[in-house]
Amino acid sequence: MEPAIRVSALNKTFGNGRKALQEIDLEIEPGEMVALIGASGSGKSTLLRHLAGLTAGDAGRVEVHGRTVQSQGSVARDIRSVRAGIGFVFQQFNLVARLPVLVNVLTGMLHQVPLWRSLALVFTREEKARGLDALRRVGIAECCFQRASTLSGGQQQRAAIARAMVQGARVILADEPIASLDPESSRRVMDILAKVNREDGCTVVVSLHQVNVAMRYCARTVALHRGRVVYDGPSSALTPQLLRELYGADADEILALGDHIGSLHGAHRPAAPHPGWGEPLPGVAAAAQLA
Repeated sequence: MEPAIRVSALNKTFGNGRKALQEIDLEIEPGEMVALIGASGSGKSTLLRHLAGLTAGDAGRVEVHGRTVQSQGSVARDIRSVRAGIGFVFQQFNLVARLPVLVNVLTGMLHQVPLWRSLALVFTREEKARGLDALRRVGIAECCFQRASTLSGGQQQRAAIARAMVQGARVILADEPIASLDPESSRRVMDILAKVNREDGCTVVVSLHQVNVAMRYCARTVALHRGRVVYDGPSSALTPQLLRELYGADADEILALGDHIGSLHGAHRPAAPHPGWGEPLPGVAAAAQLA
């Protein structure tokens, strides 16, 4: 089966000389829900932006469902059509505050409508029904005519997920979607992402600071440290001892959030780990401590 996401030898260096991504090799199968964890500055958000073609790397290749997103430092010429199948959920929601929630959700299908309707934000009855159905699935249909600015942070994030659903995305990339939310809102957002993954067969990659959330919702976790993949395997194996081996002092940032996440009771339990996932990459734990 062709991977939903394939990354080969991806590198990114910022203008100040800092290496944000170093030789990233990664494959994610269709229908997986994968957590991307790491301390601040580990490269999580940078990697997600490269997967969506929002940023070009220095070298390497990214493919989504067999279509090129970027290659050797250049974003694909047809990136707009490629992005039509990629939903991106931002940490800060990226909703238009003055527009109704339903209209914000329906912007997810602008790539499917004629130009004149997209410019005027005119939608058919069938399209509006599709948007309302997405809002029902995320539990905020009653807010459809409210201005987006009147919603709580958790509600805005659910609207952002509904927008990706309306888009018809086969891959959803969520960049720290619960970083600014309270525990109950965090649980609801993660439950919805898990539901979309389970019911729609959508591939979900979610970046998280909280390792406890990764363990609750994702069978597989990819851990980044200073732009490198230092672990790719079962979330259940991420013990505090292993995290300290991988991250050294930086592990405190990830482990310190345990009490906050502990209140996410009744969360979705991840599926059994893929048999191909193993232990930390050879020699990486020691290298991370010496780096």
